[in-house]
Amino acid sequence: MTNVEIGKEIVAAGIKTNYHELGTGDPVFLIHGSGPGVSAYANWRLVLPTLGQLFRVIAPDMAGFGFTERPKNYIYSKDNWVGHIIGMLDALKIERADFIGNSFGGALAIATAVKHPERVGRLVLMGAAGTHFELTPGLDAVWGYTPSIEKMRNLLDIFAFDRSLVNDELAKLRYEASIRPGFQESFGSMFPAPRQRWVDALASSDEQIRNLANEVLLIHGRDDQVVPLSSSLRLFQLLENVQLHSFARCGHWVQIEAANDFCRLVVDFLSKPH
Repeated sequence: MTNVEIGKEIVAAGIKTNYHELGTGDPVFLIHGSGPGVSAYANWRLVLPTLGQLFRVIAPDMAGFGFTERPKNYIYSKDNWVGHIIGMLDALKIERADFIGNSFGGALAIATAVKHPERVGRLVLMGAAGTHFELTPGLDAVWGYTPSIEKMRNLLDIFAFDRSLVNDELAKLRYEASIRPGFQESFGSMFPAPRQRWVDALASSDEQIRNLANEVLLIHGRDDQVVPLSSSLRLFQLLENVQLHSFARCGHWVQIEAANDFCRLVVDFLSKPH
């Protein structure tokens, strides 16, 4: 059976990288979050077809995640992940792209714009880390995950406000994804306790964020238990060319819990004239 989470492969920054690509329009990079067993496809599967009708969407598995290579002795750090993103742009011969970043991916999108402003156009930051906030119990549980179906079910309860999205079948599927060869080994090495330091390590400084000239769309679930709404509110305070949309009765999965509204906001934002 074909695994839908495996797409194309390209070498980026020396790393064999699994990625999905749809469409032929302006390039848009989608950077996933940092949950256990996550892949770009699992994170973005509901919105890729819609966005791919209008843009050239590229969704890579970041180093250490999904079906991208896990180099021996690789140091998982913000700078190295940013280097991996730039390596993707270079390998695909894309000079500049818009970015959509989810959670951990939002922090990396911000950091890429800070370090390589000439490569980053508009930013969509959804439930984004990248600011200094107090580690939530939800994020502590996500980063501290050790494999079991029960623990995965508990994480799904944290991620989603809508209980209809969470069932034993999904928990089993995501648990099985988390124990694929190499998955938990790399994930378990990324964010060891105490975990507040990793929130801070992913953050860009207030000054760096304030100096960003990019147009930014912030999207956040009001009931997010993983990255608090205060993170997006802080970004809203610091950024100049910014708008913020928050959904009530929505958790950390805006792209799943409010997929149609998410796509509408993103399409409107990325389609308007510069």
